[in-house]
Amino acid sequence: MTILDKYISKEFLRIFFLMIISFIAVFLIVEFFGRIRMFISNGATFEQMVKFFFYSLPQIISQVIPVAVLLSSLLTFGILSRNLEITALKANGVSLYRMGVPVFILSIVISGFCFFFNEFVVPYSNQMAKHIKLVDVQKRKQGGSFKQNQIWFKSRGAIYNFSFYDYERNIIKGITINYFDKEFDVEKRVDAKEARWTGENWLFSDLMVTSFSSGMPSIEKIRSQVVPIPETPADFTSVQKRADEMGYLELRQYIKKIKSEGYAANLYETDLYGKIAFILVNMILVVLGISFSLRSERSGGVAIGFGAGIVIGFSYWIVFALGLTLGRSGTLHPFIAAWTANIFFIAASVYLIFKVRT
Repeated sequence: MTILDKYISKEFLRIFFLMIISFIAVFLIVEFFGRIRMFISNGATFEQMVKFFFYSLPQIISQVIPVAVLLSSLLTFGILSRNLEITALKANGVSLYRMGVPVFILSIVISGFCFFFNEFVVPYSNQMAKHIKLVDVQKRKQGGSFKQNQIWFKSRGAIYNFSFYDYERNIIKGITINYFDKEFDVEKRVDAKEARWTGENWLFSDLMVTSFSSGMPSIEKIRSQVVPIPETPADFTSVQKRADEMGYLELRQYIKKIKSEGYAANLYETDLYGKIAFILVNMILVVLGISFSLRSERSGGVAIGFGAGIVIGFSYWIVFALGLTLGRSGTLHPFIAAWTANIFFIAASVYLIFKVRT
């Protein structure tokens, strides 16, 4: 590593960590005022609030890293340009592309860190934050568990088992309900392809009801029927793992299981591709940031760079979120939906690279 590489890397990392700390502080303040009413109304203790925000930190860090990378690259080269250091380096035969190499390498390292961070830390912390909010603070009953890629839920006199719960549309897929008598013998079993929440009750489709009340079991097939179960969607929310509560490998296995049972997995497939797309965006945004800040040597002011970074960062978030929404609903193929924002910003980066005067 040359002296130039060390100098640029040091400047980039200094601004990067400053951005991370600043964004965390802003997010925590916004999150606190957004949640304080919920905490007070539920009588949450100070310890519960501290734990909730502590376990929320990894998710916040994961979300702000791409914007911090973008702003750091913009400000680093903006400051170099303002101090005429870029002009001096060019006069000594150093191209703008060569100046960007150490920052690009750092973006690769940051992307690698993000993968392992999102794989092993973020899912666990999200589960803990959800548990504190729903169970410890809001006192919701946790009558179920997510085991072996299936949900098991204990109700009054019955045990439910279902493949997965579509929390976006409040639909249960592949549900089985076993009803028990006082001696804990199976009294009746209900199997259904899906159960949809209508706003007041659960409407089951393609049912097969097996009754064991008499000597021989009797089977009845029903097209659709409202099954009176006491649980609402809120009761299953605390049990079903969301995509952000699973690492990439666990989510991929879960998708294989869902698809092997014949169910569509657009919701989870979109998030699976989104996990990789969101990690790799660090490298895309750093190239975009360098190219944007160097499009004109004299226009790389700090204020301009910071403002441009905020606009570009929010633009990415909007396009990325829109793509995920379209993918989850089945409007776009999950891969295309997750990579729409990256493809758009790759094109923008390539365009700016060719516009930069080396």
